[in-house]
Amino acid sequence: MIANSTLKQAFSRNNALKIISGLNNFDLQKVVAVVKAATAGNATFVDIAADPNLVQGAKAVTHLPVCVSAVEPEKFVSCVEAGADLIEIGNFDSFYAQGRRFEAPEVLALTQKTRSLLPDITLSVTVPHILELDRQVELAEALVAAGADIIQTEGGTSSAPQHAGITGLIEKATPTLAAASAISQAVNVPVLCASGLSNVTVPMAIAAGASGVGVGSAINQLNDEVAMVAVVRGLVEALATVQRQASYS
Repeated sequence: MIANSTLKQAFSRNNALKIISGLNNFDLQKVVAVVKAATAGNATFVDIAADPNLVQGAKAVTHLPVCVSAVEPEKFVSCVEAGADLIEIGNFDSFYAQGRRFEAPEVLALTQKTRSLLPDITLSVTVPHILELDRQVELAEALVAAGADIIQTEGGTSSAPQHAGITGLIEKATPTLAAASAISQAVNVPVLCASGLSNVTVPMAIAAGASGVGVGSAINQLNDEVAMVAVVRGLVEALATVQRQASYS
């Protein structure tokens, strides 16, 4: 169950936008800059590394719901106590370059452990894109049965675009778009499409069946807060375009 009314409404409108500061980004100044940009750009919520100090720092500069991400369930407890509004098992992308894989049994076990520690908090779980698409769907169904309130997709870091420009942006988003399409048809909870998305491809994510999108590196790798805000606003506008087109149809 998604407890936060702002999140619930955004997912029901299929225009939720999560801005991700990075699972391994524990630099308070950089995290706060991303959170401020997300707030100024009218994102729906923010996703930060699971650290109570970061939660407090984020809460001090934003009214947006704050999600914390980790792959160790125990880290969530202190973050929820510090004020985190929801939690995310995943953002696995940063581990793949290290050769660290997350297979279906481990992700399911992490979900079950997290639910035993925190039975009432809104829980999002990422489905690893390293699994075959049918296995991603099977895992998503099992995660929902285990208590996941939101399913997140991924894939951008492992895609290898062959073209520049718009074609390349679409190629980069293909794995996460495919997962969003397949999983959204199989589960009855919101699907958040994330990893490798841009203002070109976020409308495609919604068309594929996602209820929202998550964007990280397109924003958190920038060093200028004004530029960050501009990217966030571009993403918000791209989602608004989808809404306008839907209202015309």
